[in-house]
Amino acid sequence: MQPMPHTMGPSYDFYAIGISYRKADAEMRGSFALSDMAIANLLDQAKAEGIPSLAVISTCNRTELYGFARQPEELIQLLCAHSHGTLAQFEQYAYVHREDAAIQHLFQVGTGLDSQILGDFEIIGQLKIAFKKAKKINLLNPYMERLINAVIQASKRIKTETQLSSGATSVSFASAQYILNEVKDSQDKRILLFGTGKIGRNTCENLIKHTQNKQITLINRTKDRAERIAGKFDLVVKDYAQLEEEIAQTDIMIVATGAQNPTVSKNLIATNRPLLLLDLSIPRNIDPDVSELENVTLIHLDELSQITENTLQNREHFIPQAQRIIQDVLVDFNAWRESRKFAPTMFALKNKLSALKEAEIKSNRTKINNFNQEQADVIADRIIQKIAGHFANHLRNEDENTQQAIELLNKVFKLESQTVIHE
Repeated sequence: MQPMPHTMGPSYDFYAIGISYRKADAEMRGSFALSDMAIANLLDQAKAEGIPSLAVISTCNRTELYGFARQPEELIQLLCAHSHGTLAQFEQYAYVHREDAAIQHLFQVGTGLDSQILGDFEIIGQLKIAFKKAKKINLLNPYMERLINAVIQASKRIKTETQLSSGATSVSFASAQYILNEVKDSQDKRILLFGTGKIGRNTCENLIKHTQNKQITLINRTKDRAERIAGKFDLVVKDYAQLEEEIAQTDIMIVATGAQNPTVSKNLIATNRPLLLLDLSIPRNIDPDVSELENVTLIHLDELSQITENTLQNREHFIPQAQRIIQDVLVDFNAWRESRKFAPTMFALKNKLSALKEAEIKSNRTKINNFNQEQADVIADRIIQKIAGHFANHLRNEDENTQQAIELLNKVFKLESQTVIHE
């Protein structure tokens, strides 16, 4: 499908640019990770620079920008300006998708087909938040709003009509499974959870559910959040200042703080007892220097994602069914997208016919006895709607010659030159 022309100067196209686990390891993804503040600043700059529509997502597995630009470099420069990633790194590890490929990519991401853990539906919630942020500052045009709603629709259908998400699989679940499989007498071990955001909270639930271990201590920089979670599960909460003291007494430590720099390093570890460290964060929240200590075993989420192989193999059977649902939803979206090509022409045609109607009524108002303008308006408007409807149906069915048909209409009715705004 050809990209539609745009009225705002040079042509704007829809792009999806970014970096993900497919080509970049955790450290490289961390370089391009964006905090909430960085995303807000990026969106503000994009708006100031005249980007018409843009949404940004940054998770442990990917950082991506979806939006309109004259050239993809405009979006790439925004990403590099607000992250620690460089243009050279982007060229080596990242990707750029345009128009149909960008739309297809967003569908793959939003339905869990492109997730590191196949069928992980947490991503659609994160996308909803990303697009809402854009809309809140008037940086989401109707085109992208229609697109994300189509992706949400596909995600819901795949979740209810297939078993793509069957078998609990997530980073949080994988953590609990790793502890069960690799740690002897795991139900008796002391566990310290540092960071009680979404991943930390889900990990806590999975630990209690699958390990039957209640010896779990929570620490968070803001203590009240940890206390809310602790109250739900009847767990112990300690102050952030007690972190080093608690590490010395624990057997297993799970770190999911969401910080931009490591929060745990070897100088915090003052114990010789065996210590298992699980880092569930992007960027890494545990400094690799802890591996210099003989009593420490460090596991990162990239390694955890490998332990759910059986579940993932079962999910793969449902990929074709999920792809068919996506194509089904795309048919409706593309029909709407096609209709945008001739919407301005139809608007101009109705205006032209209305102008002819007004001129005719004005001319005949004094020539016809007992002239009823109200009735004339009603009848003329109905005729205009029917004529416009016939032309609209013709344009809608002209799969390959829509542009020629539009040009013919413009010529016959002497319409002003029209282009379609990407909205």
